[in-house]
Amino acid sequence: MEANTLVIIAAVAGLIIGFVIAQIASKNKGNGLISRAEQQAKQILNSAKKEGEQVKKDKIFQAKEKFLELKSEHEKFILSKEKKIGEIEKRTRDKENEVNSLLKSNKNLNSQLENQIEALNHKNKLVDKKSEEIEKIHESHVQQLEVISGLSAEEAKAQLVESLKDKAKADAMSFMQSSLEEAKLTAQQEAKKIIINTIQRIGTEEAIENCVSVFNLESDDVKGRIIGREGRNIRTIESATGVEIIVDDTPEAIILSSFDAVRREVARLSLHRLVTDGRIHPARIEEVVKKTQKQIDEEIIQVGKRTIIDLGIHGLHPELIKAVGRMKYRSSYGQNLLQHSREVAKLCGIMAAELGLNPKLAKRAGLLHDIGKVPMAEVEIETPHAILGMQWAQKYKENKEVCNAIGAHHDEIEMTSLISPIVQVCDAISGARPGARRQVVDSYIQRLKEMEDIALGFKGVDKAYAIQAGRELRVIVSSEKVSDDKANQISFEISQKIQTDMTYPGQVKVTVIRETRSVNIAK
Repeated sequence: MEANTLVIIAAVAGLIIGFVIAQIASKNKGNGLISRAEQQAKQILNSAKKEGEQVKKDKIFQAKEKFLELKSEHEKFILSKEKKIGEIEKRTRDKENEVNSLLKSNKNLNSQLENQIEALNHKNKLVDKKSEEIEKIHESHVQQLEVISGLSAEEAKAQLVESLKDKAKADAMSFMQSSLEEAKLTAQQEAKKIIINTIQRIGTEEAIENCVSVFNLESDDVKGRIIGREGRNIRTIESATGVEIIVDDTPEAIILSSFDAVRREVARLSLHRLVTDGRIHPARIEEVVKKTQKQIDEEIIQVGKRTIIDLGIHGLHPELIKAVGRMKYRSSYGQNLLQHSREVAKLCGIMAAELGLNPKLAKRAGLLHDIGKVPMAEVEIETPHAILGMQWAQKYKENKEVCNAIGAHHDEIEMTSLISPIVQVCDAISGARPGARRQVVDSYIQRLKEMEDIALGFKGVDKAYAIQAGRELRVIVSSEKVSDDKANQISFEISQKIQTDMTYPGQVKVTVIRETRSVNIAK
C-alpha cells in the first residue's frame, strides 16, 4: 500500500515537473518567434520607406519632365505668335509705304493736271480771240461782197443753190438715160449668163422616189424564219411597221412595200437586226422595231446637222435642224425633198454671190423654202406650205429676209427682199429639169395619206396603214376602248367614208385588228 502510494506520488511529481518544463520550453519558443516577427516588421518598414522614397523621386522626375515639355510648347506658341505679329507688322509697313507712294504720285499728277488745265485755259482764250478776229474779218468780207454785187448774202446763196439744182437735175437725167439704155442692152444677156453658169456649176443627180425596197438575204432558209409559224412573225412585222412584206419566188430577197420612206427604212433595219441576231419571234420583233424607230429619229437629227455643215449654215434652231433631217424621207412630186432643197440652196448661194448679195443668207432661205412640206406634228394643218414654213421660221427667230423668201416663193405674200425672187427662180430651175418631178407618184402618195387620215379620225383607232398600193387599209384599234362589235362597226364606217369622200381605182379592203394581251412579270 505504501509502495503504491509512493509510486503515485512519484508519477504525479513527474507529471508536475514535466508540465513545468514544457511551460518553460514553450515560453522560450514564443519569445523567439516574437523577436523574429519584430525583426521582419522592421525589415518590411525599412523596405517600404525605401520604395516610397523611390516612388517620390520618380514622380518628382516625371513632374519636372512634364513641366519642361509644357514650357517648350508654350515657348513655341509664343514664338509663332510673335512671328505672325511680325509678318502682320511687315505687311502693314509695306501697305503704308505703298499708300505713301500713291499719295506722292497723285500729288504729282494733280500738279501736272493743274498745269495742263492752266495751259488749256490760256489756249482757249487765244482761240476765242482768234475766232472773234476771224468773225470780224468774215463780216467785213461779206459786206464788201454785198456792196460789190448789189445783193445780200441770203439772196446770193439762194441764187447759187438754184443754179446747182438745175445743173444736178440735168446731169442726173442724162446719167439715168444712159444707164437705162446700157442696162436694157446688157441686163437680159447678163441674167441668162448668170443662170446658165449657175446651173452648170450645180449638176446634181436625179432623185426618183420609189415605193419599194429590196431586202437581200444570205439564203432562202431565212424566208421561213421571217414568215414564222402560221405567218405570225410576218404579221407582227407588218403590224408594227405598217409596211407590206412580199415574199415571192425571188431568190434570196424579199420586197418591202410602202409609200412612206421612214416606214420602209424602219422595216429594213429591223429585219437586218433580226436576221443578224437570229432570234425572230413576235416579242423580239416589237422590241427591235421600237429601238429602230428611236435610231431613225436620232439619224434624222444627224442628217440635218450634216446638211447644214455641208452648206456652211450656222445658228439654225434645233427644231429646224430636225425638220431638215425629215426632208430625207419626204418627197415632192416624186422628187426627194432634201436633195431638192440642197440643190436650191446651192443655186441661191451662187446667184446671190454673182449679184453682190449675201450668199449665206440666200443659202439659208433656199434650204428652208420647202420646210412647210415637212409636218412638225402628226396632224396636218390645212395651210399652204409656203405660209406654214414662214410661220415656223418666224417662230424660231429666223431672219426677216429668209422668212419673206420662204413665204413668197409661190407668190403667197408680197416680196420685200432681193433674196425672195432668187429663191423663187432657183426653185423653178430645180423642178424644171426633165425627169425631176413626177406628178403621178405624188398624187398616189397623197391618196394613201388621206386614206390613213380618214381611219385615224375615228375614236379608238391607234394606227392605220395603207398597204398593197392602196387596195387594203389595216386599222389597229385599242382593245380597252373598242369591243368586238364596235370593231365591226368601225370597219363598216371607215369603208363608207372612203367610198363617199375619196376617188380611187378598184376596191379598198378595210381590215380592223383588235388584239388583247395579258402581261405579268415573274420575280
